[in-house]
Amino acid sequence: MHFKRINHIASLLLCCFLAFPLMIKAQTTYTQFWNEVDLVRAINDRWVAEIDLAATFSNTPSEPRILKTNIQRNIMAWAHCQVSPRWKLSSFLAYYRNKDVPEIGQYKAPEWRFAVQGRYYFHKIKYTLNTDMRAEVRFVADQEGIFEDIYRYHQKFKYIQPLNSQILRGGVVYILASEEIILRSKPKETGLRYFDCNIFTAGAGYLITNDLQIELVYANVFIPRDDHNEIDNAISITLTVNNLLKKVGKLISGKPIEPTPEE
Repeated sequence: MHFKRINHIASLLLCCFLAFPLMIKAQTTYTQFWNEVDLVRAINDRWVAEIDLAATFSNTPSEPRILKTNIQRNIMAWAHCQVSPRWKLSSFLAYYRNKDVPEIGQYKAPEWRFAVQGRYYFHKIKYTLNTDMRAEVRFVADQEGIFEDIYRYHQKFKYIQPLNSQILRGGVVYILASEEIILRSKPKETGLRYFDCNIFTAGAGYLITNDLQIELVYANVFIPRDDHNEIDNAISITLTVNNLLKKVGKLISGKPIEPTPEE
């Protein structure tokens, strides 16, 4: 299973993540729970549509219980195009209902996001390695209801290693790790002013079938400030369902459901 290669890549990602907190001594830490449902629909051989529904729960300075406070909900609509075997282009429009987010100062703030993204695949036989390059604009309402535009750039590397197969298909367990750096156009008031945050994740997933997948991931979000670090430690659960509406329609009409081809 090439555990040495896995260990080397995991160590590199971990070192990148640990390098940032060493710059500042004190820290403010939040513990969070992220949950997400992704509904994916293949339109043809190149185009895929996707709807993501997500919610974030967290402790806050006034409430230590994690599941007591829902700090954010969002819905995101994606369009993906597989331009070539190595390149996939994507775009999304999202609405966020921020209720009690520490990052924006603990106040209710609606938010719209729009982004374009390119993903490049490094083709390997027994593992998956890709990098995402995303340009994003956020329109966040302040306490007076005035929307402010913030432009951000994301750079992400992700590694996936199947454990009981050479490809990802139904019945396969896999491990994953990723490292993401986010930069912003408008400087923050404190900290590394154009550096928004760093996100490190590590976890595992299971493809129950070719159309049903679940992931359990640990995430660490690091946000620098002048006199302290803001750190979010989160457990994330993501459920991905492929072609749900198509299958429900066939069940209602009584038509047989064709199995999804293996990747």
